[in-house]
Amino acid sequence: MFNSTLAKIVWVLVPIITLGLAAAVPFVVAAAKSVVKPWVPVVYVVGELVLLGGAMAIQPANSDQPFAGFLILLLIITAATHTGLLDSPRVTFGK
Repeated sequence: MFNSTLAKIVWVLVPIITLGLAAAVPFVVAAAKSVVKPWVPVVYVVGELVLLGGAMAIQPANSDQPFAGFLILLLIITAATHTGLLDSPRVTFGK
């Protein structure tokens, strides 16, 4: 999927820099390049909508509860790690 090490670094940074708002983008591109099966980006898009929407819906305005931030952080870490593993020959799930 990646043409160079720099491209891999940039794609891994996409979910991190956008704070999870573009977590599904690397997987949509990977599906367009036939690197992953089409259900992988669908799962990420739905998961992103559910996690981000749910995190915003359950977080009261005057609350110091860290649960919503934890959900978003979990999405960012998962998407960045999974993006980094797209070219790994050891990972076969979803390819």
